[in-house]
Amino acid sequence: MVRGKIQLKRIENATNRQVSFSKRRNGLLKKAYELSVLCDAEVAAIIFSQKGRLYEFSSSGMQKTIERYHKYIKEVQTDKPEMERHTQQLRLEAANMVRKIELLEVSRRKLLGQVLGSCSIEELQEVQSQLERSLRNIKARKGHLFKEQIEQLKAKERFLREENAKLSAKIGGEQWQPSIQQKEAATYNKQSSEVGTELFIGLPENCCS
Repeated sequence: MVRGKIQLKRIENATNRQVSFSKRRNGLLKKAYELSVLCDAEVAAIIFSQKGRLYEFSSSGMQKTIERYHKYIKEVQTDKPEMERHTQQLRLEAANMVRKIELLEVSRRKLLGQVLGSCSIEELQEVQSQLERSLRNIKARKGHLFKEQIEQLKAKERFLREENAKLSAKIGGEQWQPSIQQKEAATYNKQSSEVGTELFIGLPENCCS
């Protein structure tokens, strides 16, 4: 059977309220102790009952933990103005970055020939100057790449010429000798020629009667 969700509200019955307080108080202090032991944490818990009775637990001494707490709060309050100034500076930098991105986007669209209807003569001249500079840079880069490709092709041509010269010198220095297959083919052709000659020389022995 699934246990229903308990609605948190004040217990009206005083006896039941005291019993629940005792159980939950002990459970809370036990959990605080377990947390300090298992996680090596400095834990302090202070509980006042409805009648004003104090219940407390501290893993390192209540006074020491309270002093540490006050010191931390003081440091945070001291550093708070500096943190606020840093946060404000970050916000200003973010706003400036957004503005720069918007200006770059407008400039890009102008270079693409868009949103020119609201441009003045000076703005159009500036766009034209930027395009001309870009075109010169593109032509210079293109010429540089062409020059590199031409140098590479020339180097390849020189390499092939050298290899060709080496092969020509090697072939010219060696005496050509027919292979065994070539010799056998020449002998076969010679024999075939002799046989053909014997077959066609002279008149046939039997003439038609």
